[in-house]
Amino acid sequence: MSDSLTITQDGRLSRIAFAREGCGVSDSMAARLSEVLARADETSDAVLLTSAGPDFCTGRVRDVAGPPSPEAYTRRDEYSGIFGSYTAIRECPIPVVTAIEGRAMGYGLAVAAICDVSFASETATFNIPEIENNVMPTMVMSAVADRMSRNAALWMAYSADFIDARRALSYGIVSTVVPAASLMAEAERFCRVLLGRPRPAILGLKEYLRVAPKMDERGATDYARSLHSMVNTSAAMKRPAH
Repeated sequence: MSDSLTITQDGRLSRIAFAREGCGVSDSMAARLSEVLARADETSDAVLLTSAGPDFCTGRVRDVAGPPSPEAYTRRDEYSGIFGSYTAIRECPIPVVTAIEGRAMGYGLAVAAICDVSFASETATFNIPEIENNVMPTMVMSAVADRMSRNAALWMAYSADFIDARRALSYGIVSTVVPAASLMAEAERFCRVLLGRPRPAILGLKEYLRVAPKMDERGATDYARSLHSMVNTSAAMKRPAH
């Protein structure tokens, strides 16, 4: 365990769990998550991110007691752990899969949206609570801006209301909703499927969908042609399918 983050290597699967009492994620936990994800591809073909508590994550928790610094640049540095973890999930070369139960609030909702594949229990709930605490939720907005529609994101940010898993699915926050009793079984089954796929294709798919949306149409097409040629001529792609 490192700062309430448990990390376990299970063959080619890296298991990471939020394990802080109270179910919040501290800035140092988020920074540690970034460090782990930056090197996850060295030992793993996929990451499974879960929580050890009844809730996935009830939001960001500051490491230091007391009010934030009144100095803008000092305060900006306090947010580096959170923003850096968003980048780390997006840029991790291998898929980051998550299984969500209970509440996913603020940072928890953002992580659910950014992960490559997100399984949600049918009893999971999601909200963006910051405005109720007189905090503008731009940290969460930076994570969901390319995942949710503008109307859905603003409604959630302004209202701070909880939504259920089915609505989270329709908003683009999660990939699929499963019965609560089978949440982990479904996530584990999917991870086994991933581990059976050829690694170059897994890496190439995530790379393309990370980079191509920022390109113009011609650039995205040319990039697809290049990746297609590079990946499909690799030795791993010539092995018999499982």
